[in-house]
Amino acid sequence: MATRQSAPVSAAVEGLTDEAVLRRLVSEAEGAVDTVYGKQGKSYLRHRIAGYNNAARFSPWVVLVDLNAEEECAPALRRVWLPKPTSNMCFRVAVRATESWLLADPERLASYLGIRRSLVPRNPDDLDRPKEAVVELARRSRRRAIREDMVPRPDSGRRIGPAYTSQLVQFVGDRVKGWRPAVAAHRSDSLRRCLQRIAELVGLWRTAGA
Repeated sequence: MATRQSAPVSAAVEGLTDEAVLRRLVSEAEGAVDTVYGKQGKSYLRHRIAGYNNAARFSPWVVLVDLNAEEECAPALRRVWLPKPTSNMCFRVAVRATESWLLADPERLASYLGIRRSLVPRNPDDLDRPKEAVVELARRSRRRAIREDMVPRPDSGRRIGPAYTSQLVQFVGDRVKGWRPAVAAHRSDSLRRCLQRIAELVGLWRTAGA
């Protein structure tokens, strides 16, 4: 539960990695996440975005989705999904997926995966398939556990390994050796904008409740 000093934020995301990322971002803005809805994929959020937007008339909400290949750019997706957001709605789009934001902290990600930093792509927002980029980095890891967890087994038919998500959630949640949103924002414009908008939302709500 949020304390009196923090702004309680409701949220909706596609999956567990996105939830971990969003909780870190709200925490960076000195807010607190009350409840996270969704976590059943993108189409689930698409069918419920109007309801979330209506709920945001009364309290702050953050909805985070991946751009993927659905639209050419984030503004285009926002126009299709939510042309008229309410004042307390922060609808943000990760370009092209939240993995891009994790790749934007190359030093920490390389250390976590056990690879050379030079292998991490320099411009993560430009990647068409950032999830696949993370898997390929894990494939080159010096650590057997990373390879076994994050790389799909041959002939499995899967895009990711069996513990891919749990590894990324651990990386995001480690405040000592893990992901640094403020650092990553220097390499990812979509992350920078998301951090800024969440900070604005939390700040306004805290001021109103003071």
